Amino acid sequence: MTTQISRRNFLKSVSALSGAALVVGFDTGNALASTGNAAEFTPFVRITTDGRVTALIKHFECGQGTATGLATLIAEELNLPLDQVEIEFAPADAARYRNLLFGSIQGTGGSTAMANSYMQYRQAGAAAREMLVAAAAEAWGVPANSVALADGQLTADGNTAQIGDFVASASAQDVPATPRLKDPSEFSVIGNPDTRRRDNVPKTNGSAIYAMDLHLENQIVAVILRSPRFGGTLASFDDNAAVDVPGFIRATALPTGAGVLVYGMNTWAALQARDAIVAEWDFSQAENRGSDQIKADLLAAVNADAEFDAKGSAAETAELLNGAAQIIERDFFFPYLATATMEPLTCTIAPTETGVMLYDGCQSPTGAQMALAAVLQIPQENIEITTLYAGGTFGRRSTQTADYQVEAALAFALNGGQQPVKLVWSREDDIRGGYYRPAVAHKVRVGLDEGGRIVGWDHRVTGKPIFKGGPFDAFVVKNGVDSSSVEGVHDTPYDIPGQYVGLTDHRSPITVNWWRSVGHTHTAYVMETMMDMAAAAVGRDPVEYRMEYLNGGTADQVRMAGVLRLAAEKSDWNGPVVEGRSRGVAVHKSFGTFVAEVFEISGDAEDGVVIERVTCAVDCGVPVNPDVIAAQMESGIGYGIGHVMRNEITFTDGEVDQFNFPDYESLRISDIRAIETHIVNSTEPPTGVGEPSTPPSGPALANAIAVTGPRVTQLPMAANGVRFF
Repeated sequence: MTTQISRRNFLKSVSALSGAALVVGFDTGNALASTGNAAEFTPFVRITTDGRVTALIKHFECGQGTATGLATLIAEELNLPLDQVEIEFAPADAARYRNLLFGSIQGTGGSTAMANSYMQYRQAGAAAREMLVAAAAEAWGVPANSVALADGQLTADGNTAQIGDFVASASAQDVPATPRLKDPSEFSVIGNPDTRRRDNVPKTNGSAIYAMDLHLENQIVAVILRSPRFGGTLASFDDNAAVDVPGFIRATALPTGAGVLVYGMNTWAALQARDAIVAEWDFSQAENRGSDQIKADLLAAVNADAEFDAKGSAAETAELLNGAAQIIERDFFFPYLATATMEPLTCTIAPTETGVMLYDGCQSPTGAQMALAAVLQIPQENIEITTLYAGGTFGRRSTQTADYQVEAALAFALNGGQQPVKLVWSREDDIRGGYYRPAVAHKVRVGLDEGGRIVGWDHRVTGKPIFKGGPFDAFVVKNGVDSSSVEGVHDTPYDIPGQYVGLTDHRSPITVNWWRSVGHTHTAYVMETMMDMAAAAVGRDPVEYRMEYLNGGTADQVRMAGVLRLAAEKSDWNGPVVEGRSRGVAVHKSFGTFVAEVFEISGDAEDGVVIERVTCAVDCGVPVNPDVIAAQMESGIGYGIGHVMRNEITFTDGEVDQFNFPDYESLRISDIRAIETHIVNSTEPPTGVGEPSTPPSGPALANAIAVTGPRVTQLPMAANGVRFF
């Protein structure tokens, strides 16, 4: 992918030299750009003459706490309480706001927000602090090291002023190249467990604006009648009955052949008119199989020779397994899963004097700009984006095809491009025709010697690749292997001898995408249930057995063993278990973060399982916002087990059976009776927390069930012999 950046915008920015260095950009050669009564100290900090400090957030907020986290870094270096830093979403400007881990792209994903922005925002806050201090020192005729800045006030030798008083004079300075960052011993906001999210109040009182809330003057609504089968194309349609629907405007076929675009004066009119349209479809290139056949095809593929070698040699591992004293072997199946966000997809496109404005809970501004530029045939720099709050995403709001933004652009263009058009997906649209976590099958054969040690591990995976053939192919696909299909297996921190990993691609028109924790959603389940099975086969404690494969002294092994040890301690793993209960454990690394979980359950698979307690331990580097971290651990655990317990997308003759929450159930608050999170007080660079608690949740639950019940290797559990209260 390439990003179009004008020469003017490029000259306004000084790019990072490498890694997480500060990106500073200004309209002049001076330290900050002053506009009216406000000054932009860097692209990330704005201070007004009345002392209001705003953190410009380059990552969108979908509930994961990014806005609070980045504002915390500014608050810390400016010696401000967090509640005195306002938040504002940054404009679409990849030159200034690119994700340092995504190259030239501005976007959020892969739990990278804090990892790529930690030093950027701290340095921005520190630079602003030093500039304000220098301005005050010059005005008062005192040494800069005698000036104190705290709670928005500058003081020295009896002089006192608000920071806003020095905004103008500070604007004449150059940005310090290496501002002094606080030592961690000085932190008062970073790591403070009493800080709370900055968006709690607006989200509680309803003032927070989501994309679905937006209503512009003269706006109309567009919805799409899509093929009931993936890969189907429109043959013809009849909208005669839609004419009688009040508020119906018109219907037209999409030029892509993907469906019928229906316009209405409001959402209800558009949806009712769509329901009245009769369409004929061509299914010759569509997915026409049912779920049983899809599952059978995946299991057949995983039991055959692999198409690609992801790690090791199949022949060498086979030889090791032939000499093993004991073989543990299992097939696993994971169904398609929808993201099922609380806020269905929507965005609005409105004309501007030079181009368009996209109003969206936009996860990838650069991707949206590129897509809209291609559809509307206007320069990318003429596409502005107003980023709003998003009601969840789990990856759905950022696809390699920018699917819903492209649909909105087509709806806008086909309506003449002169009035705002709001595209709306219903939840039924997304569950029946969205982008899913791929259905995946695994086959694993583990060989143990007479002492119970692993001597060989043959691991086969098959599923539809997410990245192959897309814009990120060159970065993610190596020697035919889409790394997202095998992540968590081929790169496990466990020191597993004789490991072979093979991959076979599954081909289907069903659209797939990254889903909260991507490939780790299934690889962690397989790795951790197989480790448990190996321990059980030789009568070993599951925690102790795992520790034996984490004692190589690598940084990853030390940190993974650390969270495993902490979770075991806090759950009283070695203590007595209440009669009728059992415990299961799992540990996994994903997105640079290490998470261990212990599930304690009561009941049994036949009569009903109750999750009594979940104990989570996490090492995500410097814990910037403990409250946010704990919330994300709980969220990821709930999301993970909710899907493992009950959820699946199934097909009958190629058509999706589920439609909404009545038959695609989200987790209920009663499903977990108690949950606690313990955070490692690490000094490592911070990593993400939005996804890493999801992967170990399923296997920890499965391992608890297997203590007295069945070993569940076909998901979801509720469809494979496990009842839940």
